[in-house]
Formats: sequence, structure tokens, C-alpha cells
Amino acid sequence: MSGKDDARERARYAQLVERFAPRSEMGVGLFRAFWVGGTICAIGQVIMDLYTNWLQLGMQAASTATSITLVFLSALLTGIGVYDRIGKYAGAGSIVPITGFANSVVSPAMEFRREGLVMGVGAKLFTLAGPVLVYGISGSIIVGLIVFFLDML
Repeated sequence: MSGKDDARERARYAQLVERFAPRSEMGVGLFRAFWVGGTICAIGQVIMDLYTNWLQLGMQAASTATSITLVFLSALLTGIGVYDRIGKYAGAGSIVPITGFANSVVSPAMEFRREGLVMGVGAKLFTLAGPVLVYGISGSIIVGLIVFFLDML
């Protein structure tokens, strides 16, 4: 095949890709991600206010309880199939808050539950979340050591 024929083939391929590629509406996607992620965060703030005002928890205890509640609700919604629909609609808006992390842990566990508790759920539970945990824990140790040694100076 000559260079001229090769260029024609590339041009035809580019036209096919342009014709069949799905259109991405970035503005709509950004708006959906923003309002869904913001709503999740607002729900978290309401939960934290309830813990602080109704249960009279301190700020740190209320923050911890709020995180636990959001993780639980996300895992529950993932289990009944609602969080996946939210993710399809909102995209990154549903994965940025802590709820996205819970979803990434529960989804592989549900997918591989047929393979058994040990080799299915146990082995695949941290497929996506494992790297996040490793880097998060490692990063916190490094930052903790830096702060510790800086305080000694």
C-alpha cells in the first residue's frame, strides 16, 4: 500500500470514528456531577448537624459518625442497585465524596459473591479500594513522620 492510499484509509477511518463516536455533552456532565456531588455533601452536613445538635456529640465524634453513616448508606444503596444509577447519571459527582469509596468496595464484593466468601468476596473486596488504602495509609504515615520530626526541631 502506498503512502497516498494509507493516508486515504486513515482519513476514512477518522470519518467513521467521528460518525459513530458517542457525543459527549461536557457541560451537562459537569452540571450533573456538581449538583449530585454537592447534594451528597449537603446531606452529609445535615447528618453532621443532626449528630451535633440532637445527640450532643462533639465535633470530632459527629464527623466520625457522619462518615460512618455516609459509608453505610452508600453501601446499602449499592447493594440494592440505586447507587449505580446515581453513578451513571452523575459520573464523577458520585465518586468524589466518601460514598464513592464505599461503592468501590461493595461493588466487587457483590459481583464475585457467587465464587464464595473467601475466594470471591474476600479476594475481590479490595480490588479497587486496595490501592486507595495502601496509598492513603502510606501517605498518612509519611506526613505523620514529617510532622513528628519537624516538631522535634
